[in-house]
Amino acid sequence: MKSRNTVIQREDAARIHGILTQFLGDSGAAEALLIDRGGQLLASDGDAQALDAVSISALAAAAFSSTAAMAQLLGEPEFSVLFHEGTKRSIHVSTVDEEAILLAIFDERTTVGMVRLCAGEASRAIGSVLGEARSRPKPAEFAAPLSDAESRPAWTPPS
Repeated sequence: MKSRNTVIQREDAARIHGILTQFLGDSGAAEALLIDRGGQLLASDGDAQALDAVSISALAAAAFSSTAAMAQLLGEPEFSVLFHEGTKRSIHVSTVDEEAILLAIFDERTTVGMVRLCAGEASRAIGSVLGEARSRPKPAEFAAPLSDAESRPAWTPPS
């Protein structure tokens, strides 16, 4: 799978933030991270609690990638959900689309079933926003203008 450059405009970011906020309220999860399959953090919402979101994003993407290899060995295209249960906090990781993953961190105030149900709804909504963002024409990229020193002739013929 080749990752595409997605331009998330301010309006897209606001819609994604709203979806994450609703997801947290509905599911009872404490933190939600939207990451790409390469581990880049795209958006987050919830309790910070000294969370190293960048490291968790990278590790979650790597775990998702490694389980995809296990899924293929079992004849599955991928495992769309991962769940890691801890004594105090747990992590639910699920597919948004081919390029994005939703990661939820939660504790005993909710259940994995509630997080899973709400994550499915949030993933579909976020996938729609990302799909719209990817379908827009990309802005043209221009090089910076040449400086005076760069635009002078390289050679001046003798007079």
